[in-house]
Amino acid sequence: MKTLKDLGNLKGKRVLVRADFNVPLDGTTITDDGRIKAALPTIKTLREEGAKVILMAHLGRPKGKVVPELSLAPVAARLGELLGIEVPLASDTYGEDAQAKVAAMNDGDVVLLQNVRFNPEETSKDPEERAAYAKKIAALGEAFVSDGFGVVHRAQGSNYDVAADLPAAAGLLVEKEVKALSRATVEPERPLTVVLGGSKVSDKLGVIENLLDKANRLVIGGGMVYTFLKAKGLEVGTSLLEEDQVETVKGYIERAEKNGVELVLPTDIVVNPVFPKSDEDIAPEVVAADAIPADKMGLDIGPDSQKLFHDKIVDSKTVVWNGPMGVFEVPAFAAGTEAVAQGLVDATAAGAFTIVGGGDSASAVRNLGFPEDGFSHISTGGGASLEFLEGKELPGLKVLD
Repeated sequence: MKTLKDLGNLKGKRVLVRADFNVPLDGTTITDDGRIKAALPTIKTLREEGAKVILMAHLGRPKGKVVPELSLAPVAARLGELLGIEVPLASDTYGEDAQAKVAAMNDGDVVLLQNVRFNPEETSKDPEERAAYAKKIAALGEAFVSDGFGVVHRAQGSNYDVAADLPAAAGLLVEKEVKALSRATVEPERPLTVVLGGSKVSDKLGVIENLLDKANRLVIGGGMVYTFLKAKGLEVGTSLLEEDQVETVKGYIERAEKNGVELVLPTDIVVNPVFPKSDEDIAPEVVAADAIPADKMGLDIGPDSQKLFHDKIVDSKTVVWNGPMGVFEVPAFAAGTEAVAQGLVDATAAGAFTIVGGGDSASAVRNLGFPEDGFSHISTGGGASLEFLEGKELPGLKVLD
């Protein structure tokens, strides 16, 4: 994979950078600027080299239409604050305003193009349509840097096709992500423990399939655990259940046993009468994992499981975590996710290499107040990190070879 060094001297060059600024918004307020901060090392390095930095990114799913609420204006403002400079936002991606703002740039300046997904061609399934659109963007630059790890698992105009039109390389963030995830999957220091949570087993099928031959220990929580409990013949009440995956999960349980992979499931569960939508809906109760009432739903792992999961994580040399253990947004059901996060922090302090696999897991550690430097690596790509762990070839990385 080519890196920034392969692009040579960039002084005075117009460098297009595909970043991942798909940040959560409350109106026009950014509630988590982690992805913007993650892009800073590449942007600062390019500025120091005297490049003219032209940033492009997406926000939300406008589906090829201009949606004012999904403008990158809040990102431009926050990025300007973090860099200590003004970051102009073009009103389009490759049109007259983008061209004018790029033409006015001096060495070290930064310009942000408008949401690339306002253009229907960005995510087109027609390669020719996408390629023609990418050429219009590429005309703005003289080199391309792919630094949006959150989109490298997709072949889209601004992260895949543009690379065919310009000298292309991975940015510092993408390089860091690939090194970290490779360290956890290619000859990892053992024991290797993989912690999986989140709502659905079906989202993690490929990861389980790939890691059952690599991991020493698989720790399962979150909504997906109830399909595992059902596969073991247990009552799961009204908990989230993927009935169509029960047989698949039975196969995983058998395969784990055959391969000598330790499969760790919760011993107790925090249940509630309903999924909480207000404070009145919260009446948590701890029950044994094999005694979930038929009229209750599991929303977190219980206290005994929290200690069990924490201890299994600390007894590891490499840990990969993807997916919360419960409905962590509600304090009454956040303790399981906190215990796992604390386990990773303690394991890191003891010398283990730990990865928080992006998406909800990354949001959880920030929202629950954990220090980012308490983990070896917090991925910026939920879907991309999952597909990397599945062993899939990612188009946005392959195009940089």
